Amino acid sequence: MSDSRAYDIRGLELTDDRYTVEQGLVRNKYRALDSDGNTVLKGKQKMLKMKEEFPFVDGEGNEVFTVKAGGILDVAGNYVLTDARTGEDLVILDNDYSLLQDTWTIRDATTEEKLAAIASRGAMVTLVRNVVPFGELIPHKYEITDQSGAHVGSIDGQLGLRDRYEISIDDASSVPKEPIVAAAMVIDAIQDN
Repeated sequence: MSDSRAYDIRGLELTDDRYTVEQGLVRNKYRALDSDGNTVLKGKQKMLKMKEEFPFVDGEGNEVFTVKAGGILDVAGNYVLTDARTGEDLVILDNDYSLLQDTWTIRDATTEEKLAAIASRGAMVTLVRNVVPFGELIPHKYEITDQSGAHVGSIDGQLGLRDRYEISIDDASSVPKEPIVAAAMVIDAIQDN
């Protein structure tokens, strides 16, 4: 089992087990709040880029990491999370898109070893979200699992005008928190929810 500390991002320490991700008034702009309501992370999708890019800053506005698509218009592909201070690629968010289940695998950027997975719960809900007009208004619900498939947390979408997700991490001993919180924002932006 991997040590989640190996994926620490310089200048960012997420210590809570619960976070709220809120979409801003501007599409594809997000912030993550800790359990006390403090903004700990902000990210937004850069517009008019050939490769999708999401720079992230901490609560004070200091650049901490970037998530960038591996290819041009990479809807079902991979996104690399790079530490802004060291320039080191830490993890890959690998999207395996289908009409029945949205699955994102978090992998080590060097070895490509699976660290965790984020998968939508309920094939029928995912299908309705993808094919029925206004289906995207149905909130997403995801399960977070570790590399062996054991449950470690959840991401639950809330019904509202702006997207909002409650992230619960029950066991982060082997799962890095920063990529999971970042993934909640990237997933929502990529899937145009």
